[in-house]
Amino acid sequence: MLPTTDQRLAAREPDGKASLAFLQHWEHLLLLHWKVDPQLIQDTLPPGLHVDLAEDSAWLSIVPFVMNWARPRRLPALPLLSHFLELNVRTYVYDDNGVPGVWFYSLDCSSGPAVWIARKFFKLPYFQARMKAAITDDVHYTCRRADRYGGAPYGSYRLSVFRYGGQGQIRIPEPDTLPFFLLERYYFYAWDDGKLRRGQVAHSPYRYQEADVATFDTIPLCLDDLPLPSTPPDAKHYVDKVKVDVYGLQ
Repeated sequence: MLPTTDQRLAAREPDGKASLAFLQHWEHLLLLHWKVDPQLIQDTLPPGLHVDLAEDSAWLSIVPFVMNWARPRRLPALPLLSHFLELNVRTYVYDDNGVPGVWFYSLDCSSGPAVWIARKFFKLPYFQARMKAAITDDVHYTCRRADRYGGAPYGSYRLSVFRYGGQGQIRIPEPDTLPFFLLERYYFYAWDDGKLRRGQVAHSPYRYQEADVATFDTIPLCLDDLPLPSTPPDAKHYVDKVKVDVYGLQ
């Protein structure tokens, strides 16, 4: 059974099962989403996770953004750790108890220390990348992964390029809509030595716009051995900024 609306809304509130670990600001988020065959996604998931569906489809998303003021609880912002770029590839899932969340296939990051911390303490598939973002009237964002964990140098992967901004009315996702399904995600899952674990983030609901995308790239999907879409994104969202609390793994 898919999660109910009440279960999706309940995920917004911290469940009290883990301690607050990090404070972060996520800024200039582009969220590109494609419909995908559900069985294809289910075949990539670890035991205990199930593909979540909207419009009878699974969904894959590419999400580049700027991370600012990331810091451990009770500590100030730190050089190389607090301001960096990140790009994730994700899908939408729920566990055996119906708790909705996201499953990350990869998270590219421009900060080496942040990559180490995320792999060590959150068991997430972070990768070192060479990344830039020029922010003027729009965002010009580039990413080239350096797979330190597989030995590939920066030059082994093609450059991914995104140019984007927001357009139109600013909205808050309404329950039982596609933006709510794609944006209102407060749990993430990780696979840790044969065990499924879960972390939580807390923030106010996204204030989103439709994204105006001049350039996008699907290379991140290719790097994760996922199918390349033959069509433009089925949904595109832009979020200017949001403050986020990150809790430890359960």
